[in-house]
Amino acid sequence: MLSFPVILGMLGHTFVQFADNIMVGQLGTAELAAVSLGNSFVFIAMSLGIGFSTAITPLVAEADGANNTADGKSALKHGLVLCTIMGLGLFGVILLAKPLMYMMKQPVEVVELAMPYLDLVAFSLVPMIIFQALKQFSEGLSQTTYPMYATVIANVVNIVLNYLLIFGNFGFPKMGIVGAAIGTLISRVVMVIFLWVLIKRKEKFKEYVTGINFRKIEKKVMKKIIDLGFPSALQMFFEVAIFTAAVWISGVLGKNAQAANQIALNLSSMTFMVGMGLGVAAMIRVGNQKGLGSFKELRRIAQSIFLLTFLLEVVFAISFILLKDWLPTIYLDVGDMANIQDNTEVIKLAAQLLFVAAFFQISDGVQVVVLGALRGLQDVKVPTMITFVAYWLIGFPISLYLGVYTHLGSIGIWIGLLVGLTASAIMLYIRFNYLTRKLIQTKDILVQNKA
Repeated sequence: MLSFPVILGMLGHTFVQFADNIMVGQLGTAELAAVSLGNSFVFIAMSLGIGFSTAITPLVAEADGANNTADGKSALKHGLVLCTIMGLGLFGVILLAKPLMYMMKQPVEVVELAMPYLDLVAFSLVPMIIFQALKQFSEGLSQTTYPMYATVIANVVNIVLNYLLIFGNFGFPKMGIVGAAIGTLISRVVMVIFLWVLIKRKEKFKEYVTGINFRKIEKKVMKKIIDLGFPSALQMFFEVAIFTAAVWISGVLGKNAQAANQIALNLSSMTFMVGMGLGVAAMIRVGNQKGLGSFKELRRIAQSIFLLTFLLEVVFAISFILLKDWLPTIYLDVGDMANIQDNTEVIKLAAQLLFVAAFFQISDGVQVVVLGALRGLQDVKVPTMITFVAYWLIGFPISLYLGVYTHLGSIGIWIGLLVGLTASAIMLYIRFNYLTRKLIQTKDILVQNKA
């Protein structure tokens, strides 16, 4: 039950993009490719923000396990300050990076459409990352339903605004993909306000959110969050960046390849969020058991979550294989005779990519849930190196070579992703297995010495 609201909350973030892609896809493949290109910049920044915010959860979970309210409150306060600064900083970095789109050999038509879209979606990172700080705090206290409610409300707001502003319904201006960007921005502001009001009203949070003094900042706590958050941000960055690189490489192959890549990526991102939600559950439960010093139970709980994740991802993989020819049709207007050639090509290519994506669902889910368990142990530095090696020294070179220098094209790009994710899953599990065995042995020795 702990992981279910987390999964729905994670899916909520992805569903915003899912709704945008489906609605924008009705305008044409160029518009869909533009949203893909713009979001590729935002996803990189978002990965840093979300990854950094995950440092709050194990600190709060450990404080909760040890019944130490003061430390939990301090983690929330300092986490909010750091996440707000990071949100503003990432927004500024994206604005400075915008000219790169003209230097990446992307279709000019796509770049021109992506520019105004990117401005607004980049600014939406500020409320998004503030929300993440509140979300990670709430989940650290095992209160996972409230962030879920907030993301559901945000999605409703986003879909309604998309309907009104993308297509100009009910007298609203027809704004195309800029309308989708406005919907995303407003929905994320609503998400923050809704969650904060909800938290303030609940008795469980009263001691943590009452009388927060933001003028009193402790360097020691800031350093602890940064020490945990920065490597966690890099872990997520390394993974998201390789998927972003896949978007950019596919853009070199043309707008249809980029649109197909976006469809496959969006669908696989939704199933990935199930694994990510279970990873958060693993992080919370491992953090709790670490606070209690119960390492055998910690290992048992984590391995149960690993097995559940593996089984769910196998189900998703089978679903992708069975539905690969139908799923891409959701994103495009198959009755649009003016663009029928482009749409047919995109659907065919996306179906091929989904076949490969079916297999890396399993590796992707396992690696993210093991990574969550390691964060619960507050082990972040070695896993950061593991993810870098797996994605950038193993996966990316294969994606680049097969995608650009062989006849495989987009399929070759995704084969590289599959190899990188599989390498990550194997190495991270070896790390978790080593650490938990060591903790159990050390505690057993201490107990024996006391006896």
